[in-house]
Amino acid sequence: MRAISATVSKGLTQKSRCICTDNSGAKEVEIIGVIGHKGRKRMNPKAGIADMVNVVVKKGKPEIRKKVERAVIVRVKMPYRRANGMRISFEDNAVVLVDEKGVPKASEIKGVVAKETGERWPKVAGLASAVI
Repeated sequence: MRAISATVSKGLTQKSRCICTDNSGAKEVEIIGVIGHKGRKRMNPKAGIADMVNVVVKKGKPEIRKKVERAVIVRVKMPYRRANGMRISFEDNAVVLVDEKGVPKASEIKGVVAKETGERWPKVAGLASAVI
């Protein structure tokens, strides 16, 4: 995996609730782990924009509820800094459900996706309506 060209603030932790912004059937998810996180004892893993996380579906269609899935974070409320010095923040925390390789499970993504997500996960950016 390539590193993103930004100083990304890690704004989401375990137990953070996010909106699922695709048409996979999930409405709200809760982060339960961060893929590739290496941390210290008794410290909660943190995730930022374009990170892959393990989530459990809290609200949505009955057949997908209470299932553990993987997701990529596409929008975060906490401001983060891009390489050109600009600070970016969105109005909600949003994820897209993906498989192990980063291919989205849904066929469309509602709303915008951050540019950093498009650099790291090009298949996610290809389904998005806009990349900011």
